[in-house]
Parts: sequence; structure tokens; C-alpha cells
Amino acid sequence: MAQADVVLPTRDDPLVAAGSDGFGGVAGTRVRGLGPRRAIATALILTAMVCCFALLQKQPCRASAWTSDSIYPDLCYSDIAFLYRLRGGVAEGHSPYSSSNGAVPLEYPVLTGAMVVAAAKITSAVDGSSDDTDRSRTFFDVTVVMLAACALVTTWAVGRTAGRRPWDAMMFAVAPGLLLTAYINWDLLPAALTACSLLAWSRRRPGLAGVLLGLGIAAKFYPLFLLGPLFLLCLRAGRMRAFGTLLLGTVAAWAVVNVPVALRWPSGWATFYEMSRTRDASFGSPWYALDRSGWVIPSNVLSVVSAGSFAVLCLGIAALALAAPRRPRLGALAFLVVAAFTITNKVYSPQYVLWLVALFPLARPRWRDFLLWQAAEVVYFVAVWWHLQGLTYPDKVVVPEWTHNGATFLRIAALGWVCALIVRDALRPQHDPIRADGSDDPAGGVLDGAPDRFRLGGRRGGSGDGLADDDGVEGRGGHPDVDVELAAHGGDGLDGG
Repeated sequence: MAQADVVLPTRDDPLVAAGSDGFGGVAGTRVRGLGPRRAIATALILTAMVCCFALLQKQPCRASAWTSDSIYPDLCYSDIAFLYRLRGGVAEGHSPYSSSNGAVPLEYPVLTGAMVVAAAKITSAVDGSSDDTDRSRTFFDVTVVMLAACALVTTWAVGRTAGRRPWDAMMFAVAPGLLLTAYINWDLLPAALTACSLLAWSRRRPGLAGVLLGLGIAAKFYPLFLLGPLFLLCLRAGRMRAFGTLLLGTVAAWAVVNVPVALRWPSGWATFYEMSRTRDASFGSPWYALDRSGWVIPSNVLSVVSAGSFAVLCLGIAALALAAPRRPRLGALAFLVVAAFTITNKVYSPQYVLWLVALFPLARPRWRDFLLWQAAEVVYFVAVWWHLQGLTYPDKVVVPEWTHNGATFLRIAALGWVCALIVRDALRPQHDPIRADGSDDPAGGVLDGAPDRFRLGGRRGGSGDGLADDDGVEGRGGHPDVDVELAAHGGDGLDGG
């Protein structure tokens, strides 16, 4: 990719342009050294710095190995050390999915369990302490290194997938959501795998994209929802062969990882899915906020209400995908469907923001919208821990009851506002920051520049900037570089992603 092709934020984003006055102003036409490699390298450096600050943010709890009474007001809670001591005999070297000797199976998908086992083995090798509490700190430190590596991979993949806009990866690199939630749980693993899957898809490698997506689903359930947008966009563009290859790779990769564990420890393997089916409304969900406000949804219908609400939003997204005047971009629809899940789910743990932060640069790369949404997420992050302090220690209530409910609806409103802008971009592409320069869908792979085969309520064709044979030659709107490069507080469950 030529340096001249790279979109520079000071020329493209109004907020960045306005904020650049004290730093040399808008980049001129003779600017040098701001090509894609420099952009991604800068984003990786900042990601590493944010990951270090994220560890410092957890230090008040880490110092006591999460045994003090102030882990909630200090805003440094993490599942990682707790689950090392409490789930599946991990500290003793047993399988996290075994229920022998009365052990409680790990309530996470298999690939996340594999990361837990790997970190536990490293912990046993480097820490000879017989005290599980002390070793849980070492386990946390080992896991931090793994998760920081996942964060770096995510930044790299987002920057590569963004095509002419590698600087958009900075949104993930410096996100407040990354700083505050990177080490609450293992969510950076599926975020990295999903980002790499989108990169492979953008480089027209549907088989590899499917394998990576299947691994992402084996680490957390939410990547499964990306299959919906991919199916609808491929259907509209007549690229079903590519989707079939993707789907085959997804199923195969997921099965290879899951089937051996399901056969060996069927009960422990099913814990993740059983928990999601039976759990009640929990922190961060609108259903929990309504419950705490006196509008109780009976537990026997909660799953139907939650799943039904998600299904309704998905139908709206499907209508947008098939009926918009111009075929929506993959990144935009991926963000919408994951956002719909986080809004309607029975729980919203703070670290779920990482799923969306990794998709935002491909959905609507505008710093004003990003920062306003992230501000709402920070408010929710503070409110949920102070709310938990009040529940755990009723005599030490930090804030009134309504603050958690208010922060929950503030977060949903901010996310809904971003989603509304993305929908507007799809209906009126002239507002889309990525399509403003004539690009079609840099992350779309075989979809980029492809004409529509049909559109609901309209004529076929005219969606892309050029023509492409099925799964073949990209058109004028195609990707300029076609070379291949390649849970809070006690666990989640399917409804927890």
C-alpha cells in the first residue's frame, strides 16, 4: 500500500483535526513517515503502554492477591485469581472441566479453558509456593502476559483489516475500555481470534477466516453472531461459495477443539451452556436494572424475553443488510449484531466492552462518537463495582441503589446512539466515514467492490464500485493490498457470551 493511500486522522476526522492545533496542525501534503507500517507500529506501542497501565490499575488488589475487602471500591476486581483457586481443581493441575473430588467445573468454553490450563502449568513451573493464594497472584501475572499478547494481536489485525485507514486501530489501542477491563477475564482471547478472522476474510481467505472464527467461538460464544452478517452479505452479493467455505472451516475448528473435551468430561463441558440457560438477570443488563427498580420479569420467562428481544433486533439488522440502497459494510453489521446481543443479554460484565472496541474501528471510525460511548462505559464500570460493594457489605454502601440502574441505561443509550449512526451510514452512505473517499468495504474481502445480485424492494446490482466474478477478481472498489498476511464476578455462560 502506497503511503499516499493512507488516510490520516487529522485530515479525515473533525475532532482529531480540531485537537491537532497544539501539535502541529493538520498533516500537509508533504508529510512523510505516516504510512501503514508506522501507523500500526505506533498503535502497537500504545497498546503495550495501555496494557502496562492496566496492570497498575489492578495493583491495589494484586498486592493482597484479591483477599482484601476493598476490591470493589478500589475498582480492581478480576475473575482470574479467584477462578484459579475456586474452579475445576486448576491449582492442583486437574482438568478445569473435571468434577472429580467435588471440584466445580470451569464455566467457560474450551479454548478459554486451554489458556487457563496453560497459565496454570507455567505457574506451577515458576512458583513453588504451597499457598494457593500466593500462587494465584503468579497465575494472574502469567495470564496478564498472555492477554497483553492478545491485545497486541488485536491491534495489529484491526490495523491491517482497516485497509487505507490503519490509524483507526488507535481506537482499540488507547480505549478506556481496554485500560479498565483488559485483565478482568479472558475476553481478549476471543477478541484477538475474531479480529484475525476478519483480517483473513478481508484478504479473501474464507477457509482460514472460518477456522479462526471457529476458534473464537470455542473461546467465547459471541463470535458466532458474526455468521449472520456474513451470510446475509454473501447472499446479497452472490458470494455463497465463500460463505460455505467459511462455515465449513468454522464448524471444523470448533468441533476439533470441543468434541474431545465433550466426550471426556461431558458434564463439565456442558456447564457453560447449562449456566446460560438457567441463570437469572445479572449486573449490567436492562432486565436486572428493571428488576432492581421493581419491574420484575419472572425467571421462567426471562430467557424467552432476552432471546426474543435479541431476535427482534437481529431481524431489523437482517432487513438493513438486504434492503439498504447500498450493501452495508461487514464491520458495520458485525458491530450492530454484537451490540444487539450486549443490550439484550441477561448479563453485561464490564469486560464485554472489549468485544465492541475491537469492532468499532471497522464500523464507524469517528473519535467523537467513540469517546462519548467510552465515557458512558467508564461510568458503568465505576457504578457496577460500587454497586457490588453495597451488595457484599450492606453496612458500607458507597452509592445509592439507583446509580447502577442509571449507569446501565446510560451505557445502553450511548451504545444505541452509536448503532443509530451506523444504521444511518448504511441507509445514507454519504455519511459513512469509510465510504466518504469512494471505498466500498475494505474488510469485506470477496464482498469488496462486488455488485449486488439482489436487493429487497429494489433492483439488483450497483452496490459496489466495480465488478467481480463469484469469489474471483476484485473490482475497482476492492482492497488495495491483496497479499495474505496474516467474565466479571464468577463467570459467564452462553448468555454471558
